[in-house]
Amino acid sequence: MGKEKVVLAYSGGLDTSVIVKWLKEEYNYDIVAVTADVGQGEGELEGLEEKAIKSGASEVFVEDIREELVTDYIYPMVQSGAVYEGKYLLGTAIARPVIGKKLVEIAEKVGAKAIAHGATGKGNDQVRFEFAVKALNPYLKIIAPWREWGLQSRSDCINYASAHDIPIPVTAEKPYSIDRNLWHISFEGGILEDPDRLPDKDMFRLTCDPMEAPDEPEEVTISFEKGIPYAVNGKKLKPVELIEELNQIAGRHGVGRVDMVENRLLGMKSRGIYETPGGTLLTFAHRELEQYTLDRETYHYKETIALKYAEMIYYGLWFTPLREALAGFVNSTQEAVTGSISLRLFKGNMVVAGRDSEHTLYNPDMVTFEADDLFDQKDAQGFINLYGLPLTIKGIMDRQRKKQLQEVAKS
Repeated sequence: MGKEKVVLAYSGGLDTSVIVKWLKEEYNYDIVAVTADVGQGEGELEGLEEKAIKSGASEVFVEDIREELVTDYIYPMVQSGAVYEGKYLLGTAIARPVIGKKLVEIAEKVGAKAIAHGATGKGNDQVRFEFAVKALNPYLKIIAPWREWGLQSRSDCINYASAHDIPIPVTAEKPYSIDRNLWHISFEGGILEDPDRLPDKDMFRLTCDPMEAPDEPEEVTISFEKGIPYAVNGKKLKPVELIEELNQIAGRHGVGRVDMVENRLLGMKSRGIYETPGGTLLTFAHRELEQYTLDRETYHYKETIALKYAEMIYYGLWFTPLREALAGFVNSTQEAVTGSISLRLFKGNMVVAGRDSEHTLYNPDMVTFEADDLFDQKDAQGFINLYGLPLTIKGIMDRQRKKQLQEVAKS
């Protein structure tokens, strides 16, 4: 009878490179390394299989799940309007459930008894990965080395890797953590833990410095059907191609950078720097199209849903009944969200350059300041009287009580 197998979420970075060796020594498992291609770039995937085998993995899977990430996770998120704490477009968070789903699929395929990941005990990703596993196969054991081993820091990991001849892409001189996928890239830790320090200019990878962006603006038109983007500048594109095209366009104008101190799920604040060029354009354009096509009450209520939706993605609650129910509501609101939004990009900024939709609720004849036959301004008086009736009643009662008190005081 062979050894039990563990599926490891393997990136080839510092943590998971060390974990392969640690799992073999601590648990004596056969290690199945699984790398999910979510658009982190060819350079980061190159040589991963060979590296994992040399580190001690017995089997390696590199799975391209980019299209699934976009169509089943990113697009529903864009439709929902989810933005965490007003800034974060959830680039890391939205990739975790689809990666977790793939880990479970591979574990079931190879007959593994456990799943391991390299998320730290302080971070959000441990919750996101483990919630996905619990929801999809609660019988799988979960191993989180950062909550078990004696290594206390990334510096310890670097020393461990050096002692065991494990090749790693991180050095003590440049220790911040990087997470990249098709939607964004994030930077955390190391020198960035000082929130009063500006990031180094050469750190950014998807966007140019806005001050060095072209001196001429560029316009880009994004077309949607039922809230799903399908074309850029009139050219129909497949989901992955569309995101990549928008990343290029927004990136060369320095659009999509965010530097924020956010509230982690565990309660502590952390500083993160994000580049989400194409996602910034998509999120902004979709919201503008909704403002153009949705009625007021639906749009306003959907804004409250967006806050909850963002929290659920951030907290790792994708595979939950409530998130699925909210998705059903969101889908029903997208029937009329069809049309195109044009944006003008210039040195890190974007503004609306045009709107077009057959489903618009904007009626220039109704809102004009010129004479029209559709709206009788005298009707507004009755509306104001009825809508303001609670204020009128309160005002009357307040004045009566005040008068009574004054009379009592005189007597």
